[in-house]
This record gives sequence, C-alpha cells and structure tokens, in this order.
Amino acid sequence: MRGMYNVMLAEAILAAHLGIIAFNVAGLVVIPLGAVLGWRIVRVAWLRLLHLALLAVVAGQALAGQACILTIWQSELASRGTAPSPLIMHFVDQLIYWDFPFWVFTAMYVGVFLYVVALSVLVPFWGRYGANPLQT
Repeated sequence: MRGMYNVMLAEAILAAHLGIIAFNVAGLVVIPLGAVLGWRIVRVAWLRLLHLALLAVVAGQALAGQACILTIWQSELASRGTAPSPLIMHFVDQLIYWDFPFWVFTAMYVGVFLYVVALSVLVPFWGRYGANPLQT
C-alpha cells in the first residue's frame, strides 16, 4: 500500500515539474513576443520575477553540480514504489529527461538564465507599461 502512495506522490511531483518547465519555456517565447505585440502580461512584475527566480535556481543547481531537487524526489519516490509506474509517467520522463552529459545541461541552463536576464533589460517589467523597447 505504501508503495502505491510513493508512486502517486512521484506522479504529483512529475506533474508539478512539468508545469514549472512549461512556465519557464513559455516565458522564453511569450516575453519577447508580448513585448513586440504590446501584451501587458509581459510587464507583470511578480510573473517575471518568478520566471527569473526559477531559472536562477535551475542554473545555480546545475553550476553546483546538483540535479534539480524535483528530479531527485521523483526518482527516489518512484524507486521506492512497488506498484508499476503508469505508462504516461514513462512517456513524460522521456520527454523531459534527456540523456546528455551534465555539462550540456549546465551550459544550457546558464545560457537560458542569461537570456532571461537580458530580457529583463530589453523588456523591463517596471516603469511605463506602454514602452516597447523592442520596436524601433
């Protein structure tokens, strides 16, 4: 019975992880696109700060040589479970966990974080909402 709860908790962590990944990836596209199209959502400070903070944590963990804490928790719980993992869990795992050397992820995460820092300058989330620095 406890094994089933471990698998269910691992699934919940995977779902949260997938949501965070979707939020971070969407922000990489929505922020510059929204700046060009004049979307006010890209100027909402708490969303932009959350995006920046999440990517800072990811890049910081990678620079420290650590895997994402959600990945660690999910893996530990899934390995404790005696019930088989659902098929969808295996599919999603393959979608978000790639088989590359760790340094590739570190470079990618740091590059993405620097891109988001640059977006904070190019598309500021403070000041006048009507300003559009990406249009000339």
